[in-house]
Amino acid sequence: MDKKFYLTTAIAYTSSKPHIGNVYEAILADCIVRYKKKAGFKTYFMTGTDEHGQKIERKAQSLGITPKEHVDNISNEVKKMYKVMDVEYDHFIRTTDDYHEREVKMAFEKLYKQGDIYKGEYKGLYCVDCESYYTEKDLVDGCCPDCGAKVEEAVEEAYFLRLEPYQQRLIDHIKNHKGFIEPEARKNEMLNNFLKDPLPDLCVSRTSYKWGIPVSFDQKHVIYVWIDALLNYITGIGYHFDKPNEPLFEEFWPANVHLIGKDILRFHTIYWPIILMALGIELPEKILGHPWVLMNHNKMSKSKGNTIYADDLANYFGSDGVRYYCLHEIPYAADGNLTYELLCERYNSDLANTYGNLVSRSIAMVKKYFDNQVINNVSNNAMDKNLKEQIVSSVNNYKKLMDEYKVADGLEEAMKLLRVANKYIDETSPWVLAKNPDMKPLLKTVLYNLLEAIRISTIMLEPAIPNAAKKVYAALKTENITFDDLEYGKHAIYQVGDCEVLFKRLDINEILASLEKKEEEKVVPPSKPLISIDDFDKLDLEVGQIIEANNHPQADKLLVFKVQLGHEVRQIVSGIAKFYKPAELVGKKVIVVKNLKPIKLRGVESNGMLLCASDKDDKHLELISPIEALVGDEVR
Repeated sequence: MDKKFYLTTAIAYTSSKPHIGNVYEAILADCIVRYKKKAGFKTYFMTGTDEHGQKIERKAQSLGITPKEHVDNISNEVKKMYKVMDVEYDHFIRTTDDYHEREVKMAFEKLYKQGDIYKGEYKGLYCVDCESYYTEKDLVDGCCPDCGAKVEEAVEEAYFLRLEPYQQRLIDHIKNHKGFIEPEARKNEMLNNFLKDPLPDLCVSRTSYKWGIPVSFDQKHVIYVWIDALLNYITGIGYHFDKPNEPLFEEFWPANVHLIGKDILRFHTIYWPIILMALGIELPEKILGHPWVLMNHNKMSKSKGNTIYADDLANYFGSDGVRYYCLHEIPYAADGNLTYELLCERYNSDLANTYGNLVSRSIAMVKKYFDNQVINNVSNNAMDKNLKEQIVSSVNNYKKLMDEYKVADGLEEAMKLLRVANKYIDETSPWVLAKNPDMKPLLKTVLYNLLEAIRISTIMLEPAIPNAAKKVYAALKTENITFDDLEYGKHAIYQVGDCEVLFKRLDINEILASLEKKEEEKVVPPSKPLISIDDFDKLDLEVGQIIEANNHPQADKLLVFKVQLGHEVRQIVSGIAKFYKPAELVGKKVIVVKNLKPIKLRGVESNGMLLCASDKDDKHLELISPIEALVGDEVR
């Protein structure tokens, strides 16, 4: 029977473009899957986007577009970021996919019919950003313990999932299945912080927003994100509640690894297993909670203004450079730090010097001294022995560490071998040996050993830097490389070809100067001639209130307003139908340019202008509305 390996990531939340801290999880997943594939496993890698919830509904409203338009945009952004980082998944699920929504409805209905879900009323504290409910004791300084946002008091009719009937069974499973939650500290956190006391039932529906999957038997409710999103791990590989023996599901479930950020581990190690238990579905083998990528030792957040994006990093360091840094510098069980300076330093030291320079020097010497070809000349001197022992040690340690998903430590084993190979060059001085004809056999051995060290280290590095690995394989003329080839002497003859520079050394000062220039370019110069204060003073601005709003009878893009200005009512036509519906604007206070010359727009007279603000591409627009000004007030 084929060895199988099914890995999932958390599905990215579609509130905004993902930063490198979000994309790190997909890079790590891709590296693990590439390793497993190289080791002979039949793999299936699934990722995707989480597209329902109140936060997304509100975000779309603020942008003047529908929730579906918004999630379509962000889902495409996520795919673009993964493509930039050479993340190769087998399936990309979206929770707005028809097949997923169908199965979520059926799962909810099944849980309700068997008594695991019941209707009640929720009163408590809710974080819109995290789509999570909290008790008073959970809060940190009165805010969400996970993201730090303010929580809202929520009271609404809701359905609840019973958790306590499954709690002891879950505790027993965690304790009896070594490695079910990793790292060990995460397991202890779940047991000691969440599972030692009776679990409160989980709210699994909402009525305060509409952007979600409706409950099939109670349409005013939408299914809460932690039922909806979690089920993707089975719906995405073909699970059907009315015909559960689908081939893909049968082949790959249970998942070998759910790769999850530590901030949402509780949902995946408590709620998700209980949902599966209640549905009668086998639990996954392992839930691996990875750490965060920090920016200057702080968690990345748009609100903090400290986000870095994968495509921006790739512009300077290439996808391999960014992948290598994230995978090598983020430890298995501790947060890692990222800055442009640190990335540049690691890029130059490990990739440009230790690896790239060794490859170019070694191949150049083979071409120069032996007309592109060297064969295995067995030698057992002390220097050769040390290099060969390092090969054996690095390979054995690498396999063990990668099997334990300790990727950073595994890649370091490849670097250890490369450092020993660089030292081996210094010790053997092949350029000196080349001057003595009698030393030619020894020179051939030295160069063969260097190429073997390069080949073997490249096999180990390939899951992290696939593009550079392909170039090295091509230069060494080795094909169909697998982990069976991680052995000294497996490639007896080298007939080398050309190899371009793998990693060009970078100057951090040039990078920082380029970044500063880009920031300056973001300041858009005035597109129209500058005006004086006297010009501006010619405008007669007054606060008004919309008392009537209708679609223009002749133009889809125009709205026709009746606006109260003190004791006067003005008719104003405005081209904002793309961004607003007439009904939602009645009663809204606006700022009106009163002394604009009257004009007819598609046959309807307009006497004034409503002030609006838009982005530079005019994709989003918002009416400017005073907070406290009274109707009829002048605007100064």
